[in-house]
Amino acid sequence: MRLHLGEFEEVVLLLVAVHHEDAYGLSIRNSIEEKLNRKVTLSSVHTALYRLEEKGFLESEVGGVTKERGGRRKRLFKITSLGKEALEASRASRDLLWSLIPKISFEGL
Repeated sequence: MRLHLGEFEEVVLLLVAVHHEDAYGLSIRNSIEEKLNRKVTLSSVHTALYRLEEKGFLESEVGGVTKERGGRRKRLFKITSLGKEALEASRASRDLLWSLIPKISFEGL
């Protein structure tokens, strides 16, 4: 099983985990913009969410009708055990690479 994540996929998957029970497209987009100071479109977030679901890293279900959304439902996402494995593998890879950087590489910068 391939656990590789692209950078944007990793960000989206991490934020689904952060939002836990209330992760949906708009909440993820807003978090990216607020926490990472990065502008993204809602459609790019939805594309990543659906791609992560196809890979088995996320599951989704349609939530209840809300008055704030004019009676429309929102699709809620949650991370799967495979998604957690993918995040852990990504973190381990990054930690390994960071540990290999000689201190001299950052001296004097």
